[in-house]
Amino acid sequence: QRRVRARSSSGINAEYGPALMSPLALLSLFVILPACLSYTLKADYSGNTFFDNWMFYNYADPTHGYVYFVSADQAWAWGLVKVQNGQAFIYPDAGNIAGSGGRSSVRLQSWTAFNTGLFVIDLAHMPHGCGTWPAFWLCGTDWPYNGEIDILEGVNEMTNDYTTLHTSDGCTMQYEYSGSFTGYWNQGTAGNNASNCYIHAPNQYDNQGCSINDGYGTYGSPLNSNGGGVFATQWTSSGIKTWIWNHNQVPSDLKNNNPNPSSWGLPKANFDFGSSCSSSHFGPQNIIIDLTFCGDWAGATFTQDCPGKGSCEDFVKYNPQAFQDAYWQINYVKVFQ
Repeated sequence: QRRVRARSSSGINAEYGPALMSPLALLSLFVILPACLSYTLKADYSGNTFFDNWMFYNYADPTHGYVYFVSADQAWAWGLVKVQNGQAFIYPDAGNIAGSGGRSSVRLQSWTAFNTGLFVIDLAHMPHGCGTWPAFWLCGTDWPYNGEIDILEGVNEMTNDYTTLHTSDGCTMQYEYSGSFTGYWNQGTAGNNASNCYIHAPNQYDNQGCSINDGYGTYGSPLNSNGGGVFATQWTSSGIKTWIWNHNQVPSDLKNNNPNPSSWGLPKANFDFGSSCSSSHFGPQNIIIDLTFCGDWAGATFTQDCPGKGSCEDFVKYNPQAFQDAYWQINYVKVFQ
């Protein structure tokens, strides 16, 4: 559960044991919300034009991964991206011993930054395996002051997705009602709930954030064995929620581009804004899809997650065949506002 994206203790102690509800949080349960927000499709990344509106991030990995993020020209020339039968495929180099800069891979970042919305990814397959750290996430500029929303993320051979927020000081979800979502809190350094979103929160791993475990089958090999899935994250002035479905469970309103999240039931993860965390912790966000290797999280837990395989960097460098299944196969990414 150690996770560091990059870079005064908050003074807010993480909650131990069952979460207690503040009077404000209790009152919020009885607030009548509008029947539904009306959403319009604003961005559709799919089909033959999937790759047209992304920047290929060709810089050093801020999470210190053993990776070389390729340019757009390199990605196409080396066969690391393609569109086939309407699906976007994104691969790492799985045929060569890696160079000193790390294994070649792709990191996409949307040219457009979005300020609130409903963000949906429909996957047929995601990367997994020892040494890998894939993610589908949102991130603002001037990190962490405009926040980060991790929708789909994990490392190595994990089978459970972690949905996580990372912020500057002053954002905690320790009073979040546990009955408002179906996942469960990841644990901090002292067995406490990792419910403080501040990147340097006490009693949590550095940059662990407020992190909810979405349960078995929401990540990695079991997700792929089930044909992938659909992840939908709603970000409003009231909070952030994430739903995850198998393909045979996707709501018909979402299939028809007329999403009505108020009809979707409890989310896997829920983070309400309020007196404990203002919505101002989150500014405009770019969408990011990437696969890095080792680094601050996958590298830190590699020997525990993948015993007997030596060091993470050596494994990633000398075993290209291990990454033949570490690819993204995406039906679409859509943004509604």
